[in-house]
This record gives sequence, structure tokens and C-alpha cells, in this order.
Amino acid sequence: MESFEVLGQPIGTERFFVIAGPCVLESERLALVVADTMRQVCGDLGIPYLFKSSFDKANRTSWKSFRGPGLRDGLGILSKVRSSLEVPVITDIHEPAQAEAVAAVVDVLQIPAFLARQTDLLAAAGNTGKPINVKKAQFLSPWDMGQVVEKIRITGNNKILLTERGTQFGYNNLVVDMRAFGIMAQYGCPVVFDATHSVQLPGGRGDCSGGDRRYVPALACAAVAAGAHGVFLEVHEDPDQALCDGPNSMPLDQVPRLLERLLAIYAVAAGERVLQPQPDGQGPVQ
Repeated sequence: MESFEVLGQPIGTERFFVIAGPCVLESERLALVVADTMRQVCGDLGIPYLFKSSFDKANRTSWKSFRGPGLRDGLGILSKVRSSLEVPVITDIHEPAQAEAVAAVVDVLQIPAFLARQTDLLAAAGNTGKPINVKKAQFLSPWDMGQVVEKIRITGNNKILLTERGTQFGYNNLVVDMRAFGIMAQYGCPVVFDATHSVQLPGGRGDCSGGDRRYVPALACAAVAAGAHGVFLEVHEDPDQALCDGPNSMPLDQVPRLLERLLAIYAVAAGERVLQPQPDGQGPVQ
């Protein structure tokens, strides 16, 4: 299974790792505060950490919602976080034309869930040579991600993470199939659990998404027990005042206790993370 390093941080299957930050880049100050706090918390626990935040939330429910600072200013903030705190950074791209510019600044490129099947976007990201985190689309099965992985590997890039972020369940709701971690690990990629987007209620507030952050700890613990190699968390100083995804974001001061629990579970579950693939490589493992 492919592992890699970013700014000296090992990302893969050997050690539990964390990707975390505010949903969107609201300000340079918030980005630096969150990144520095997470860096210290993860450092104390010996957990590799990547800072994640978006320069543009291109898929907001309403056109009136805050989208972010945009490409130029957003990359400036991410560069500041990376250089001043020596923290690796990850952000998402939405169009093939953004791949090279973003790759010049960040350590890992992310493909949003809604765009997980976009072949040209995946190829552009793969061609940068940067590690890539692909969010599993809410409408895809875990075994559909095998084709997504191949679209990137055909570029010669094998540094791929796959992230589970919930599956659409009727209207305005998501559920998490815990089998997904073992299934997606069959494709030779470390698997991540997005514990905060998975408690989102898409469009649940009419002109924006809702969520229920109370379920983040329980789902995160279950996912690590089920085989996740790392977790993805949206964190904020004051989630109720966040400009994006506040209802499902985790308060920054609650993160240390959760990570302690996840580390303990990870240690117990180690060695039980990859299922044997079926001969045809299709469908769930029986």
C-alpha cells in the first residue's frame, strides 16, 4: 500500500494521521490559529498533521453563501500557514486549469466529492505529481472508487488517499457504511474518514446545509475501528459563527480528547485494515 511524506510527515498506513482545518478560508488569522493549535495538539500526541481549508467552496447550496477568498488570496493564506508554521497543507481544486497553480503552493491536492468522477480533473491532478486525496462521492459505492484510482494511476501517480464522507440516504441526509474502509483499502490506498462532512444534512436548512456535530466522535471512533487510517475534521474556534459548515464543524477545544480516543482505538485495530479482494475486483467483499 502506497505511503508518502509531506514536509517530513509520514502519511499512509503505518501511523494514524489527521487532516483538519476550517471548512473555508475565512481569514488569515483564523487559519493560523487553527493550524497552530492543531499542530501543537497533534505534535504532543505524535500524530502527523495536515492543515486543510478551501480557497473556494464552489458548490454552496445558495449563490448568496460565502465561498471564500478566491484562488490568489487563498493560496497566499495557505502559503503563509505552510511557511510560518511548517505545516503541510491540502486544498481542493475544481477545474483542471487550477491544478498546476495550486500544486505550486500546497503539498496535497484534494478532489471534491461531487467531482470524484471527472476524468479531466483527476488526470490534471495526477499529472502534477502531488499526492491526491479523493473524496468518495455521496452517490458512489466504495467499489466504484477503483475506477477513480485507475484514472489517477494512469498518469504514473500512485500517491493517492481515498476519503469516505457519507452516502446520500433519501433527501437531506447521509449515512456511513463502515464496510467502505476495508473495501476501498483493497485498491492499495490509505483510507480516511471525513467525520464532520458525514454528519452534514445537505440542503437541510433550505438555503444552506445543516448538520449535527454531536455524532462526530462516535462515527470517528467507529470508522477507525473499522479500518480508517486517518481522519478528516472540520474544526473552528466557534462553529456557530463559522461562514461554512458550522453545524457539522467540531469546536477546536474538543479535538484533543477525541484524538486521544482515536489513537487508542487505532492501536487496537492495527493489522485488521485490509480485506482480501474478490477475484473480479468488483462489489463488496463477502
